[in-house]
Amino acid sequence: MDAAQQEATARARELQRSWYGEPLGALFRRLIDDLGLNQARLASVLGLSAPMLSQLMSGQRAKIGNPAVVQRVQALQELSSQVADGSVSAAEAAERMEEVKKSSGGSVLNSTQTTASSGAPTVRRVVREIQSLLRSVAGAGDIIDAAGTLSASHPELAEFLRVYGAGRTAEAVAHYEAHQS
Repeated sequence: MDAAQQEATARARELQRSWYGEPLGALFRRLIDDLGLNQARLASVLGLSAPMLSQLMSGQRAKIGNPAVVQRVQALQELSSQVADGSVSAAEAAERMEEVKKSSGGSVLNSTQTTASSGAPTVRRVVREIQSLLRSVAGAGDIIDAAGTLSASHPELAEFLRVYGAGRTAEAVAHYEAHQS
Protein backbone atom coordinates (compact mmCIF):
# COMPACT_ATOMS: atom_id res chain seq x y z
CA MET A 1 0.00 0.00 0.00
CA ASP A 2 1.48 3.35 -0.99
CA ALA A 3 1.48 6.50 1.15
CA ALA A 4 -1.63 7.95 -0.54
CA GLN A 5 -3.59 4.74 0.08
CA GLN A 6 -2.43 4.64 3.71
CA GLU A 7 -3.52 8.25 4.18
CA ALA A 8 -6.92 7.56 2.60
CA THR A 9 -7.41 4.51 4.81
CA ALA A 10 -6.44 6.47 7.94
CA ARG A 11 -8.88 9.24 6.97
CA ALA A 12 -11.68 6.70 6.35
CA ARG A 13 -11.09 5.14 9.77
CA GLU A 14 -11.19 8.56 11.45
CA LEU A 15 -14.48 9.31 9.68
CA GLN A 16 -15.80 5.93 10.84
CA ARG A 17 -14.76 6.77 14.40
CA SER A 18 -16.69 10.04 14.23
CA TRP A 19 -19.77 8.47 12.63
CA TYR A 20 -19.92 5.09 14.39
CA GLY A 21 -17.89 5.60 17.58
CA GLU A 22 -14.97 3.47 16.39
CA PRO A 23 -13.48 2.15 13.16
CA LEU A 24 -15.82 -0.38 11.55
CA GLY A 25 -13.07 -3.01 11.43
CA ALA A 26 -12.92 -3.06 15.25
CA LEU A 27 -16.70 -2.88 15.60
CA PHE A 28 -17.33 -5.71 13.12
CA ARG A 29 -14.57 -7.91 14.62
CA ARG A 30 -16.18 -7.51 18.05
CA LEU A 31 -19.59 -8.50 16.63
CA ILE A 32 -18.00 -11.51 14.91
CA ASP A 33 -16.31 -12.60 18.14
CA ASP A 34 -19.22 -11.95 20.51
CA LEU A 35 -21.88 -13.46 18.25
CA GLY A 36 -19.82 -16.38 16.92
CA LEU A 37 -20.07 -15.32 13.28
CA ASN A 38 -17.75 -15.25 10.32
CA GLN A 39 -17.49 -12.31 7.93
CA ALA A 40 -19.80 -13.88 5.35
CA ARG A 41 -22.51 -14.52 7.94
CA LEU A 42 -22.18 -11.00 9.39
CA ALA A 43 -22.48 -9.53 5.89
CA SER A 44 -25.60 -11.62 5.29
CA VAL A 45 -27.26 -10.55 8.56
CA LEU A 46 -26.47 -6.89 7.88
CA GLY A 47 -27.64 -7.02 4.26
CA LEU A 48 -24.23 -6.15 2.82
CA SER A 49 -22.20 -7.97 0.21
CA ALA A 50 -19.11 -9.71 1.57
CA PRO A 51 -16.82 -7.44 -0.52
CA MET A 52 -18.54 -4.31 0.85
CA LEU A 53 -18.13 -5.56 4.42
CA SER A 54 -14.46 -6.22 3.72
CA GLN A 55 -13.99 -2.72 2.26
CA LEU A 56 -15.64 -1.14 5.28
CA MET A 57 -13.52 -3.21 7.67
CA SER A 58 -10.26 -2.38 5.90
CA GLY A 59 -11.00 1.32 5.60
CA GLN A 60 -11.23 1.27 1.80
CA ARG A 61 -14.74 2.65 2.25
CA ALA A 62 -15.72 4.93 5.10
CA LYS A 63 -19.50 5.03 5.24
CA ILE A 64 -22.40 2.61 5.31
CA GLY A 65 -24.73 4.17 2.75
CA ASN A 66 -27.93 2.36 3.72
CA PRO A 67 -29.61 3.62 6.93
CA ALA A 68 -31.31 0.24 7.42
CA VAL A 69 -27.87 -1.42 7.54
CA VAL A 70 -26.73 1.13 10.14
CA GLN A 71 -29.77 0.26 12.25
CA ARG A 72 -29.00 -3.46 11.88
CA VAL A 73 -25.45 -2.77 13.07
CA GLN A 74 -26.87 -0.99 16.13
CA ALA A 75 -29.25 -3.88 16.82
CA LEU A 76 -26.35 -6.35 16.61
CA GLN A 77 -24.26 -4.18 18.96
CA GLU A 78 -27.03 -4.33 21.54
CA LEU A 79 -27.42 -8.09 21.03
CA SER A 80 -23.66 -8.54 21.28
CA SER A 81 -23.56 -6.80 24.65
CA GLN A 82 -26.43 -8.98 25.90
CA VAL A 83 -24.59 -12.14 24.83
CA ALA A 84 -21.36 -10.87 26.40
CA ASP A 85 -23.02 -10.25 29.77
CA GLY A 86 -24.92 -13.55 29.68
CA SER A 87 -28.44 -12.10 29.56
CA VAL A 88 -29.05 -13.71 26.14
CA SER A 89 -28.09 -17.30 25.26
CA ALA A 90 -26.31 -18.26 22.05
CA ALA A 91 -29.48 -19.99 20.79
CA GLU A 92 -31.61 -16.93 21.49
CA ALA A 93 -28.98 -14.71 19.85
CA ALA A 94 -29.17 -16.84 16.69
CA GLU A 95 -32.95 -16.37 16.58
CA ARG A 96 -32.63 -12.63 17.10
CA MET A 97 -30.00 -12.36 14.37
CA GLU A 98 -32.55 -13.85 11.98
CA GLU A 99 -35.02 -11.16 13.09
CA VAL A 100 -32.35 -8.49 12.52
CA LYS A 101 -31.60 -9.91 9.07
CA LYS A 102 -35.30 -9.81 8.09
CA SER A 103 -35.84 -6.32 9.49
CA SER A 104 -35.97 -3.20 7.40
CA GLY A 105 -33.76 -1.56 9.99
CA GLY A 106 -36.32 -0.70 12.66
CA SER A 107 -35.88 -1.91 16.20
CA VAL A 108 -36.14 -5.67 16.51
CA LEU A 109 -35.45 -5.81 20.23
CA ASN A 110 -38.51 -5.95 22.36
CA SER A 111 -39.19 -2.87 24.42
CA THR A 112 -38.46 -4.44 27.80
CA GLN A 113 -34.84 -4.79 26.79
CA THR A 114 -34.36 -1.15 25.90
CA THR A 115 -36.65 0.67 28.31
CA ALA A 116 -38.02 0.03 31.75
CA SER A 117 -41.78 -0.32 32.17
CA SER A 118 -41.96 3.40 32.98
CA GLY A 119 -40.56 4.19 29.54
CA ALA A 120 -37.26 5.40 31.03
CA PRO A 121 -34.03 4.12 29.48
CA THR A 122 -32.53 1.04 31.12
CA VAL A 123 -29.13 1.13 32.81
CA ARG A 124 -27.70 -0.80 29.84
CA ARG A 125 -28.98 1.81 27.38
CA VAL A 126 -27.53 4.67 29.46
CA VAL A 127 -24.19 2.87 29.77
CA ARG A 128 -24.06 2.16 26.02
CA GLU A 129 -24.71 5.86 25.30
CA ILE A 130 -21.87 6.88 27.64
CA GLN A 131 -19.58 4.32 25.98
CA SER A 132 -20.54 5.54 22.52
CA LEU A 133 -19.90 9.15 23.43
CA LEU A 134 -16.47 8.42 24.92
CA ARG A 135 -15.50 6.19 22.01
CA SER A 136 -16.55 8.83 19.50
CA VAL A 137 -14.04 11.22 21.08
CA ALA A 138 -11.05 8.87 21.28
CA GLY A 139 -9.95 5.30 20.75
CA ALA A 140 -9.56 2.82 23.59
CA GLY A 141 -5.76 3.21 23.65
CA ASP A 142 -5.98 6.99 24.00
CA ILE A 143 -8.63 6.67 26.71
CA ILE A 144 -6.46 4.21 28.66
CA ASP A 145 -3.47 6.58 28.29
CA ALA A 146 -5.59 9.48 29.59
CA ALA A 147 -6.77 7.34 32.51
CA GLY A 148 -3.16 6.51 33.33
CA THR A 149 -2.30 10.19 33.35
CA LEU A 150 -5.18 10.94 35.71
CA SER A 151 -4.83 7.91 37.98
CA ALA A 152 -2.58 9.49 40.62
CA SER A 153 -4.49 12.75 41.04
CA HIS A 154 -8.04 11.65 40.11
CA PRO A 155 -8.37 7.88 40.57
CA GLU A 156 -12.18 7.81 40.35
CA LEU A 157 -12.17 9.70 37.06
CA ALA A 158 -9.41 7.44 35.73
CA GLU A 159 -11.49 4.39 36.66
CA PHE A 160 -14.53 5.89 34.91
CA LEU A 161 -12.53 6.42 31.72
CA ARG A 162 -11.10 2.90 31.79
CA VAL A 163 -14.42 1.19 32.53
CA TYR A 164 -16.63 3.14 30.12
CA GLY A 165 -14.06 4.04 27.48
CA ALA A 166 -12.31 0.71 27.08
CA GLY A 167 -14.19 -1.86 29.14
CA ARG A 168 -17.00 -4.26 28.34
CA THR A 169 -20.59 -3.18 28.74
CA ALA A 170 -21.25 -5.64 31.58
CA GLU A 171 -18.37 -4.16 33.57
CA ALA A 172 -19.67 -0.62 32.94
CA VAL A 173 -23.20 -1.62 33.99
CA ALA A 174 -21.83 -3.04 37.25
CA HIS A 175 -19.84 0.16 37.81
CA TYR A 176 -22.90 2.33 37.11
CA GLU A 177 -25.10 0.32 39.46
CA ALA A 178 -22.44 0.37 42.21
CA HIS A 179 -22.24 4.17 42.04
CA GLN A 180 -25.97 4.91 42.19
CA SER A 181 -27.04 6.33 45.54
